[in-house]
Amino acid sequence: MKHRRTLLVAVLALTMSSLRMSAQANSAQLASVLKQMDTASRSFKNARADFSCSYYERVVRDTTSQNGPIYFLREGNNMQMGLVVNGPQGKPEKVVQYKDGVLQMFDPGVDQITVLHAGADQAQYEGYFTLGFGGSGSDLARSWNVTDQGSETLNDGSQPVKTEKLDLTSKDPAYKTFTHITIWVDPMRALSIRQIFYLPNHDTRTCNYSNVKLNGKLDMKTFDIKKNSHTTVVNR
Repeated sequence: MKHRRTLLVAVLALTMSSLRMSAQANSAQLASVLKQMDTASRSFKNARADFSCSYYERVVRDTTSQNGPIYFLREGNNMQMGLVVNGPQGKPEKVVQYKDGVLQMFDPGVDQITVLHAGADQAQYEGYFTLGFGGSGSDLARSWNVTDQGSETLNDGSQPVKTEKLDLTSKDPAYKTFTHITIWVDPMRALSIRQIFYLPNHDTRTCNYSNVKLNGKLDMKTFDIKKNSHTTVVNR
């Protein structure tokens, strides 16, 4: 009996030691990833990509998808974003622009622009944008509890990209928008190739980005909101 007890203690000690070593390795890897993101973020100016997002509604067990071009542009400390949701025959189904704390969503089908003012939530709005493009590791760690779930190679349209899978939970106890967010980040460019947002009702939003072009010339005409005298503007 004494021999068995001694053996059990030894096994437990080895297990705990192994867990400590694993935790230390994960911690060191995460620190390295965040540091690489800090370096890449400093040189980030803009990015353009193709996005594909799917929205899963658990109650009805239905998935809807959207795709199109997207861009991110840093101007000083502010982030600007625009995207176009492709419709049938390549015509825009929706155009979204965010700049200076104002989000505009244009629906060409009904010729209407819905305007949302971020107000006190501007930092939170732009925090979502930088989760994908140009965000620093320091900012990430400041707002989120970050768990490193290891390396994974994804495809950026035409080439494999080594990413780090990071799971994020908010440090703000009042935050209830998402239970957690998982991102697959290329730390060398401070870019996310994939993101999954988990909602409290168990719905999910999964976004993939491909053909990413970094710090190039942006064709802003692609993302123009073309309104006229008949366009309805709704402020919310």
